[in-house]
Amino acid sequence: MNQTLIQEILEVVEQAAIASAKLTGLGQKDEADAAAVEAMRLRMGKIEMKGKIVIGEGERDEAPMLYIGEEVGSGSGPGVDFAVDPCEGTNLCANNQRGSMAVLAASDTGGLFNAPDFYMNKLAAPPAAKGKVDIRNSATENLKILSDCLELSIDELTVVVMDRTRHKDLINEIRGCGAKVQPISDGDVQAAIACGFAGTGTHCLMGIGAAPEGVISAAAMRALGGHFQGQLVYDPAIAQTSEWADYTKEGNIKRLNEMGITDIDKIYEANELASGENVVFAGSGITDGLLFDGVKFERDCVRTSSLVISTLDSTARFTNTVHIKDGAKSISL
Repeated sequence: MNQTLIQEILEVVEQAAIASAKLTGLGQKDEADAAAVEAMRLRMGKIEMKGKIVIGEGERDEAPMLYIGEEVGSGSGPGVDFAVDPCEGTNLCANNQRGSMAVLAASDTGGLFNAPDFYMNKLAAPPAAKGKVDIRNSATENLKILSDCLELSIDELTVVVMDRTRHKDLINEIRGCGAKVQPISDGDVQAAIACGFAGTGTHCLMGIGAAPEGVISAAAMRALGGHFQGQLVYDPAIAQTSEWADYTKEGNIKRLNEMGITDIDKIYEANELASGENVVFAGSGITDGLLFDGVKFERDCVRTSSLVISTLDSTARFTNTVHIKDGAKSISL
């Protein structure tokens, strides 16, 4: 992992965002995802590295590209593990709604938790609350701690929660404390990272989302110095999703054990989900969002807005890139 590699990783998410953005608003979520996957893999293939996908589009028999275990890159150079979500928020992209982005996390070989395709209870909070809030606490307790850490009254706090049936009680508890709830339909990675920056209006992320995206969020929050914890959810009665309609708690526990996860109730800290010496997060907006704008198509260029967070030099770089088209005649500022 080095600065040259980080620049190329930025280009990976930029190309994925551009490819997906061409289908924004067309109602074609699967096609948008496929376009992002293809563009991301193509750009990864040009990097001098021994890359490996540890979190991707699914198992090898489920995904033709960026499948779990796929080797990417030239085959020579540094060893790098990737957790990728080429089009995070496919529904948001398909419906031209805020918050869709192309994202990935990268680390030295073995530095990212190979999260199973399960759900995860998550807690993200600003650096000031790191190690003070705790996922074992009730929402009420964490809001009181967060209020003290940020020197804000509880009614000034905004908590992002996925808009799901399973969160009805959580939402009621948060509002009962006087805090504001911002429900989101998709895209909890951006919401988690927004907790790491003051001025976004987002102070905390609570609730259950996808486990693979939890690893990407953890990588970003570790690099930012923010708080992130995750705990796998394996009980269908808690997940309350139609995708698990035919699953059982016992069957899911067996699946976890077969994957080598025996401590099924373990609470993972950010530095366990993203444990590598060097960790990088990269995201590029497909549609406008909390952290950056979406792709803008102009006559002579395409504009992308991105964020790269790295532990290599403790930086968070917001980057606006102008991709100049062949034969361009006029590029505005």
